[in-house]
This record gives sequence, structure tokens and C-alpha cells, in this order.
Amino acid sequence: MAALSTSTDLVDELTAWLETNWDADLTVAQWWDRLGLAGWSSPTLPTNAYGRGLSRNDAVVVAQTISSFGALGAPTGIGMLLAGPTIAAHGSPEQIERYVRDVVTGQRSWCQLFSEPGAGSDLAGLQTKAVRDGDEWIINGQKVWTSGGHLADLAILVARSNPEAPKHQGITYFAFDMHQPGVDVRPLREMTGRALFNEVFLTDARVPHDAVISEVNNGWAVANTTLMFERSGLSSGGGGAGSIAVAGTMAGDLEKRAGDFVDGKAGRRGGGTASVGGPKMFIKLAKSAGKIGDASVRQDLMRLHTLAEIGRYNNLRVKAEKEAGREIPGMPNIGKLSMSEMMRLQRDLGLSLLGPAGTLHSYDHDGRAVLANSIDPLAGVITEMALFAQAPPIYGGTDQIQKNILGERVLGLPKEPGIDSKTPFNQMAKNG
Repeated sequence: MAALSTSTDLVDELTAWLETNWDADLTVAQWWDRLGLAGWSSPTLPTNAYGRGLSRNDAVVVAQTISSFGALGAPTGIGMLLAGPTIAAHGSPEQIERYVRDVVTGQRSWCQLFSEPGAGSDLAGLQTKAVRDGDEWIINGQKVWTSGGHLADLAILVARSNPEAPKHQGITYFAFDMHQPGVDVRPLREMTGRALFNEVFLTDARVPHDAVISEVNNGWAVANTTLMFERSGLSSGGGGAGSIAVAGTMAGDLEKRAGDFVDGKAGRRGGGTASVGGPKMFIKLAKSAGKIGDASVRQDLMRLHTLAEIGRYNNLRVKAEKEAGREIPGMPNIGKLSMSEMMRLQRDLGLSLLGPAGTLHSYDHDGRAVLANSIDPLAGVITEMALFAQAPPIYGGTDQIQKNILGERVLGLPKEPGIDSKTPFNQMAKNG
């Protein structure tokens, strides 16, 4: 697939393709198969991995073009954000065919089995064990904060395969089947009232050796690729349009009519994340609350607009550097820090605009409807966003971890002294 010279060329090619291929009467599975195999589901992937090698900024143009055309958007989730790009970067051609094809066509959904009760920010301290047994690996351990684990067909899993090596050197990265004995998924309910995350218990679960991504004991390098994609995906300055249909076999959307999701008949599930609303939503709320003339409110609105514009311009900078064969060190970390700041600002601004009503929150559909009718149509969105705002500075690597990475890997500041790099993991002190 030849590179397109301008966004206009990109939109023209995609629009022509949509005019030929979009059919609202296709099932979701059939439509996603067309979209994914044509390279439009995840166009930032390389051409040998069902992508088009486009920049992130051009991928946003693709998503917006599909949405404005009136077609169902590409599948979303951990598979598209993390599993597909990581396997495209580190997997064999056979693994790309086996796993990435089902990611871009939405046929299988994924979750991320990384964090553990004693290994969150210090992910390399993980203790889930992987023991070789012929052509398989036996997995035992516990994972936590697993987004979408209850709907996942597969998982990207990191486990300790060599406890005698230093902690960063004895980890292996697997593609893991969630539909097997020994996998126990338990939801974790948050203060928003939703259960986006899960804890997962693994007891003598098995993984075939050909599901090792990259090489045995090279999992830390592969995991860092995943974390880079995660931070880029969670950073500010996005703007793509995702699908409200859910990928994979567990959600039950694949056999539904694709056009029903575009028309809004299928409805949006109640388990989605509290998303970032953007400056326009808060301007609307300020007007309805009669506070648009308040100087402090206007200042916060401008701060929010400025952060969003900085994120957008940073994406353009990354695109320009990529086209010149260069990169901007630390940009994913900077973007994630910016998103955390935006979420905190939205929390504070939204609650100040709602006033005392911001203390009211409902955990069910009927209660949210009451708040919308009696206070403001955006009241439920604002209060849920405020409750959720504590999460982004933690998940995907805490703000403190992002700053450490920038200090050590970008600015060249010295690391804190430690014994991690040389001491065998099984000789190190462990958290209780």
C-alpha cells in the first residue's frame, strides 16, 4: 500500500472504499472483517500486520472519516491498543497471522495480565510463575487491575520464567488463552459504581510454547513496548472515534447488525469508562450554569483548551519527526502526564460548575436520568468523571513513574542506587 501524500488523499481513498464496502445489513463480524483486512481498522500498524503504516494523527483522520461517513467504527480495546501493536513489533509472521488478524477484525478480545498485588509500579517485581513442561508452560499466580478481563478471549501475560536471574531478565511474555480451566476472573467495583477492572487468579493454567512472544526471558523488553503503546494511547491530544460494539466472542455483538450500532439502536453499555469530555462540553455546562462570565471559570476553560491543543500539536510534532526518521524521546510519558493533568482539571472545573449538586451521584440508569432532568443533562457525566479522575494518574504507570522515566532516560539523571540489576530475583526481599 503506497503512502498517501496528504490528508485529503487519505480521506478521498477511504471515502471511496467506504462507498463500495459499507453495508449496514452486514453483521458486526462481517463488517469488521472487511475493515480490518483492508488495513483501515488499525492503520498505524505496519503493512505486514494488517495496517497501513500511517501516523497516529492520520489514524485519527481515518477514524473520524469512518464516523462522519456513517459507518461502524473499528473495534477498540486492549487488543487494538496494546496486543496487536506489540505482537506486530515482536511476534513472528505466524503469530501476526494467528493473533493480529483477529485483533483488527474484532473476532477476539484481549485483556492485559501485567499488574499484581505486589507488583504495580514496580512491574518487574512480578511473582506469577511460568514453568516449562515440554511444549507448554504452566502458569500460577494472581493479577489485578485487569481491564475487561470478564469479556476477554485472550490476554497478554508476563510471568517469571527464571527466578534465578535478576528481576528484569527472568520474565517471559505470552499470548494467553482466557478460556481454560484454572482461570478465575473476579470483578473489582470502583467508587464510580462500575466494575471496569478485575483480579485474575491463575492456577495451573497452560500456554503453548509457540505462544511466547519474542524469546524466553526477553519479556521485559517486550513489556516495555506494550507500556510505550499504552502511554501513547492514554495521552492527551487524541480525537478518534471508536465503535460502541464490543469485540470478541464474550460480548455477543459480533452477530448483530452493524447498522444498528450506527443508528444507536444497540445502545451504549453501562460499563464504559468515564471519558474525557473536552473543552466544548465544559463551555456548554458553564453557559447552562450561568457562569460563563466568571473570570476564574474562563481561565480554567482556557487552561483546558490549551492542554488539549498542546496535545494535538505534540501529535503533529511526532508525525513530522517520524516522517524525517526521528522520534521525540519521552513523548508518550509527557502525553500521559498531560492527560492526568487534564483529568484533574476537568474534575475540579466540573464540580465547581455544578456547585452543591456535584455531591450527588447515582449508580444506576434511573438515578442518572433523575439527575439529568432535575439538575443538568451533563450532571451524571461530570460526577462520574470526577470520581474516575483519580485513576489516570495511577494506571498505565503512575505519574511518579513517568517522571522517573523522563528524568533517567531522557534527561540522563542518575538512577537511585539499587541491587536490582545484578541480584537473582529469588534472593531479593519481597513485599509481604
